[in-house]
Amino acid sequence: MPRSFALVTGASSGIGLALANELAIRGYDLAICANGERLKGAAEQLRAAGAEVLEVTAHLGTREGVEKLWKEVTATGRDIDIVCLNAGVGAGGLFAETSLDLELESVNLNCRGVVHLAKYVVQHMTKKNSGRILFTASIAGEMVAPRQAVYAATKAFDLSLAQSIRYELRDTNITVTALQPGPTDTDFFHRAGIENTIVGSEGKKDSSPQDVAKQGIEALLEGKDHVYAASLKTKVEGMLVGVAPGAVQGAIYEKISKPKAAGS
Repeated sequence: MPRSFALVTGASSGIGLALANELAIRGYDLAICANGERLKGAAEQLRAAGAEVLEVTAHLGTREGVEKLWKEVTATGRDIDIVCLNAGVGAGGLFAETSLDLELESVNLNCRGVVHLAKYVVQHMTKKNSGRILFTASIAGEMVAPRQAVYAATKAFDLSLAQSIRYELRDTNITVTALQPGPTDTDFFHRAGIENTIVGSEGKKDSSPQDVAKQGIEALLEGKDHVYAASLKTKVEGMLVGVAPGAVQGAIYEKISKPKAAGS
């Protein structure tokens, strides 16, 4: 029997690499994509786990990058069984003070690129009436999130997109799952410039990328609509987010997202 084939974006490190590894140990061959030099090392790690790996270096925040990825993946001639739309970036700080360029880059990668690639993926899977799609959203996408306003908004977009596409595909053999991690021990906080915060220095220890990926892939294979991952704290917060008033959410989020005082 031929091995199943999966595509994972943002797969050079963190949750993306963990998702790809989780699929590799379950017997999937892989196409992985990222826009950095660490992709080669990730590919070697996944091959060591037994997967055949196609690595594509592309910036998925650009039209050209998405087109390049899709061209190389479809050139394999293989049916795509699973797609994990995981590539994403954020920037922290007060909206009045943060870099517009960085925030527009976040919108392009987290929203525009996701729509572009998801369009091709859904059309591909619809033709064969089978497949599973995982959108990496975030618990922040359901919260009032001061100092991460644009990032949280992009993840709200991803969550809504996943839920709506899932409903459209309800009478098919295609499932869509939203992965909603809480703070996770990755380099996201360094890249977002928020290491010197409670969430960046302490909160990220709540979950490992491996635990988040394992719960995400399990939910995907079970056909669930979403999963809060991975710590008990994140799961409780997810259950409470629709109950707590926005002002309460904002006060809590601001406390963990503000730069820590010198010496603290």
